Amino acid sequence: MATKISIKELDSQFAKIRGLDLVIGKIVEAGEEWSEPVGPTPYPDITALRSWDQRLLARYPPFYSPLSDFCEFCTYGKCDLTAGKQGACGIDMATHQGKWSLLTCVMGAAAHATHAHHIVEYLIKKYGEDHPIDVGSEIGVEAPLIRLIAGIKPKKLGDLKEVLTYLDNQVTQLTSATATGQEQAPVDYESKALHAGMLDNLALEVADIAQISALGLPKGNSDTPLVEIGMGAIDKSKPVVLCIGHNVAPGSEVINYLEDKGVYGSVEVAGICCTAHDLTRYSKNAKIVGPISRQLMFVRSGIADILIIDQECVRADVVDEARSVGTRIIATSDQVCAGLPDLTEKTPDEIVKALLTDTPAVLVRNPVKVGEVAARAAIEAAPQRKSEKGLKDEQVLANTSRCSLCRECTENCPINLDIGYAVNAAKKSNLEPLQKIFLECIGCGRCDEACPQSIPVLSTINAAASAKIREEKFTIRVGRGPIRDTEIRNVGRPIVMGEIPGVIAFAGCSNYPGGNEDLAKMADEFAKRRYIIVASGCAASDLARYRDENGQTLYEKYPGDFDAGCIVNTGSCVSNAHPIGAVIKIASIFAKRNLRGNFEEISDYILNRIGAVAIVWGSQHQKAMAIATGANRLGIPVILGPQGVKHRRAYLGRSEDDEKWSVLNARDGKKVYGGPAPEHLLYVAETIEETMVMAARLVMRPNDTAKGRMIKLSNYINLHKQLYGTMPDDVQRFVRAETDIPITMKEDVIPVLEERGWKPIEIPDPTLLDRMVLRRE
Repeated sequence: MATKISIKELDSQFAKIRGLDLVIGKIVEAGEEWSEPVGPTPYPDITALRSWDQRLLARYPPFYSPLSDFCEFCTYGKCDLTAGKQGACGIDMATHQGKWSLLTCVMGAAAHATHAHHIVEYLIKKYGEDHPIDVGSEIGVEAPLIRLIAGIKPKKLGDLKEVLTYLDNQVTQLTSATATGQEQAPVDYESKALHAGMLDNLALEVADIAQISALGLPKGNSDTPLVEIGMGAIDKSKPVVLCIGHNVAPGSEVINYLEDKGVYGSVEVAGICCTAHDLTRYSKNAKIVGPISRQLMFVRSGIADILIIDQECVRADVVDEARSVGTRIIATSDQVCAGLPDLTEKTPDEIVKALLTDTPAVLVRNPVKVGEVAARAAIEAAPQRKSEKGLKDEQVLANTSRCSLCRECTENCPINLDIGYAVNAAKKSNLEPLQKIFLECIGCGRCDEACPQSIPVLSTINAAASAKIREEKFTIRVGRGPIRDTEIRNVGRPIVMGEIPGVIAFAGCSNYPGGNEDLAKMADEFAKRRYIIVASGCAASDLARYRDENGQTLYEKYPGDFDAGCIVNTGSCVSNAHPIGAVIKIASIFAKRNLRGNFEEISDYILNRIGAVAIVWGSQHQKAMAIATGANRLGIPVILGPQGVKHRRAYLGRSEDDEKWSVLNARDGKKVYGGPAPEHLLYVAETIEETMVMAARLVMRPNDTAKGRMIKLSNYINLHKQLYGTMPDDVQRFVRAETDIPITMKEDVIPVLEERGWKPIEIPDPTLLDRMVLRRE
C-alpha cells in the first residue's frame, strides 16, 4: 500500500517546487497513473464500512437458531444462555451466535486467502513479479473487486502482493475480535462477518486473475470446449493421477512433465472438486471425475494410481482410504500435511523410490517436484495395480448379509435417506432401493461409521449402482473465467431496467437432497425464462451431470454467453469472483460509477438496481458461508438450500414493516417507501419450489422500470401458480403502479389488489446513502 502526496506549486525559502508527485511506500512509474479518483474507503479496515453494515442489518436483522443452549468458549463454561441468561463473561445468546457467524466467515476467508497466497507465490516464483495481469482482450476492468476494495489497478503479478498483505492483516484483526473479552455486540460481530465475507471475495479474485494470467486459462471466452466429466470418462487401463482440492499448481505440473516427455496421452490426469475445474481450464485433455460429494466413492474405487491432495475440501480420512486400495498419496500443502513424512528436500528419484517401496504416502511442498514424482510413480505403479482398480461389487454386496435392519445408518444420514431399508433389501438380492439411494446420496460416509455390523454401507450403495457409475460420462463446458466488458455493455441496461429478469448464480457444495437433478431443473427453468445463469465450483459440475428429455446436458443445450437464456460456467470455486465481479462491472461500465475504493456507493447501487441472486443449494462448510456473506455485503441476496439451515443464521427482512423499506429518492432527497425489494439478504429454502419462487421474488429492485417490474412479476406470479397453484399472497407489495401488472394477468391481479386495499406508490430513484442525493427540495 502506498500514500501519494501531490504538490502543484510550492514557493518557500528552502525550495521552489512545481508538479511534484511523491509516493511513500511504492514507486510510481511514468504512465502508471489511474485517473479515476480514489473513493472514501480504499483498503477498508474492520470498521470502515460499519455504517453501511448497520444499514443492511437494520433492514435485514440476523435470525439465529442456536446449535446449543450453552457457551463453552472459555474455562468458565459451559454457561447456560437460555431464556435471556448471560454467561460468566456477560455474553448472551445473540452475541454468542454473532461470534459463531464471524468465526465461520473468517475461517472461510482465511482458507481462500491462503489459497490465493499459495498460487500467487508459486506463479511469481515461476514467471516473475513483472508477469502482466491479462484476463482477456475484451476485458478492461480486469479486477473489479480489487479496484473496488483495494483501490488499486493491478498490472502485474507483483501488484497482488500488497492485496495479500492487506488480507493477512484484516483476517488477523477479525480473528482477534473473536477472543474472549473482545467484541461484545451482535451487530458488530455481524458487521465483522460481512467484512470477512468481503475479504473472502477479494481473495477469490486475486487467486483467479493470477492463474488466468500466468497459466493461460480461458480469458472470458464464451465458447470454451466441452470436456468429459464422470467416472466413465476415466480410462483405467492407463496410469491415473487423481487430484483433490483447490490448488491447480501441482496438477498443472503433472501435465507439464508429461507433455515435456511426450507421454501426456498415455496417462490420465483427473480431478475432483475445484482442482478438476482448473485442470480442464489448463488442459482440455484433463478430466473432471466429479464434485466433492463423490470423493470417497472415487478414492475407494482404487482407480487412482497416485492421489495428489492439495488444499480445501479434502476429506480427513482420504489418506487411509487411499492406502486401503493401494493408491499412493502425495500431500502438497502446508494446510494439509496429513501426518505424512516431509520429503520436499529429497530428489525426485528418492521420492519415487520411497513411494513405490516403503513410504506410500508423503508430503512434498514443491509443485514442480510433485509434477515429476506423481507422473513417474503413476507410470511405474500402474502395471502392478491393474487388478486393484475398479469397484468390487460382489465382494462388497456380500457384506449386506450382516444387516439386522437396526436403521442406525438411516438415523445418521444427514439428508434422511432410508438406507437401512435399502441395505436390508439388498440382503434379499433386491438392489433397486440401493440404486435409488445412490442417486441422492451425498457421499459423506456417516452410515459406515454408524453401522454396528461394520458394513461398508457407502461402498455397498456404490456397488449396487456400479453399472451406472462405470458408464457415467457427461459433458461440461470448461470454465471461462471472467465476464467480458463487451457482454456487460450489452446486458447492463436491460438488467438494470429489469427487462432481463435477473442474474441467478449457482454456487456451493454438493450436499443436497435429491441429488443434482433438482439443481439442474432449477437452472433449466430459469434459463428457459431468459434469466442469465452463472455457475461455478461443484454446482457447475453437478449441472453437467443431468440430461434432459433429449439426452442433452445443460451445457450442450444453452450457449455459454453472459446473456439472457444462457448458462455460464466460470470455473472453480475461486471463479465465484466473476459473477460477483460482473455485477460490480454493471455499475462501473453501464452506470459509469467509479469503483476505486468506493464500496458503499457500488453496494448501494447493486442493492437497489441490479436483480442478482445467488442460490447456494449445497453449502457444506465455512467457505460457502464466507462467499455468501461477501455477496450480502454488496447487496446481493443469497438463498441457501435445505442443508443451509445448519449454518443457523439468516438475514431476513419483514415485508409488512413499511418503515424498514424506506429509501431516499435521489431526485429530491425525500424519504419514500421503496417496497420490500429485495426482501431478504440470506434466506434458507427447504424445497426447490420454495427456492424458485423466492429467487423470482428476490430479483425485484426498487429501481425497476414498469416494463422490467412487469417481466419480473410475470415470472414470480407464473412460477407461484405453476408450483403452488395459487396467486402469491404478497403480490400487492410488489405492484407499485398499474403499469407494473403483466397485461395478461390484469384480470387476476387487479381484483386481488382491490381486495387488499392496494394503493399506488411513486417509483423512486432509490439510495440508502445521503450523499447520493442529487438535489433537495
